[in-house]
Amino acid sequence: MEHLRYLLLLAGCVAVTLPLELSGSRVYRRPGRLARAVLPVAAVFAAWDVVAIAAGVWHYNPRYMTGIGLPLSLPLEEALFFLVIPVCAVLTFETVRRLSPVRDRSDVR
Repeated sequence: MEHLRYLLLLAGCVAVTLPLELSGSRVYRRPGRLARAVLPVAAVFAAWDVVAIAAGVWHYNPRYMTGIGLPLSLPLEEALFFLVIPVCAVLTFETVRRLSPVRDRSDVR
């Protein structure tokens, strides 16, 4: 079961933030907008990871990984991390923005 720990952590992040979508944030209902927000940043950090792994700067403990690797030695869990965590962050941000009182733009300095 330890080899699923990273995946279970990511699933937990999705499970904790999913009710925010159900409360009306509409993040998952606008996939194009979500992709434009998440994919460019995910690509940059995935490339950074691939370079760091290749250079021996860091590695992942296989004890907590499924062993499923993607091209360029990027572990599945790490690729999912770069998608799941930003999606959860966008969902949280949109929920807070939606629930916050609307402010007049003239008072922003």
